[in-house]
Amino acid sequence: MRGHIPFILATAFLVGGGNAQQAGGLSDSQKLGQRLATQHCGVCHFHIQINSTASYGPLLSQANFDNGRDAELKSVIANGGPNMPGFKYQFEPNEIDAIVDFLKTVNPPGLGVGK
Repeated sequence: MRGHIPFILATAFLVGGGNAQQAGGLSDSQKLGQRLATQHCGVCHFHIQINSTASYGPLLSQANFDNGRDAELKSVIANGGPNMPGFKYQFEPNEIDAIVDFLKTVNPPGLGVGK
């Protein structure tokens, strides 16, 4: 059970809202994206241990969408990159869209809730 504690805490953080947008709640698409990101992206892209200051991949948040990078990030999720597997055979296009919709609600580390 001890080995599962970091994952449980990360899941509670993401499912409970954590840094995600609170005002008005999340849309159905964002909730789907939150669930998928927690299950499939969190281990590399979110801090899953309380005492951890690093992650395997870049931290994902609203900051990743500066300058209209939605299409680029959807492509990386689908096709992968140098150090990331692709998920086009695991996720339907609407699920990749949902992950991106959710990530747009997550504040960069160190910021409060909302933009």
